[in-house]
Amino acid sequence: MSVTRFQSFAEFYPFYLNEHSKPVCRALHYVGSSLVLVILAYALLSAQWSLLWWLPVAGYGFAWVGHFFVEHNRPATFKYPFYSLAADWVMLKDFLSGQLAAKLLAAGSIASDAPSSDPKRR
Repeated sequence: MSVTRFQSFAEFYPFYLNEHSKPVCRALHYVGSSLVLVILAYALLSAQWSLLWWLPVAGYGFAWVGHFFVEHNRPATFKYPFYSLAADWVMLKDFLSGQLAAKLLAAGSIASDAPSSDPKRR
């Protein structure tokens, strides 16, 4: 069994996208990332620093539900914590900017979020 070692984020990101092939998993990541931003903004504006403890709960909680119950895979965070954290934000940016479908295609992941007659692609 070979272990893949990524030399750059550019090498890692297609792998990351393949680990997030299902739209529901990606949506759970977006919810978690959005909550992180909301909690962070509120904590900073209100000076309620104890709320910062909720950042990893919100961010990783939703993401890990997506992996364990939707994708049925192990989160990339366990092997690649820094690349994975960066990829979460890049994936959200790609989604919001309309670039995600093309990047999923290039990575060899699901071609689009459109329903498919192939049950493996749902």
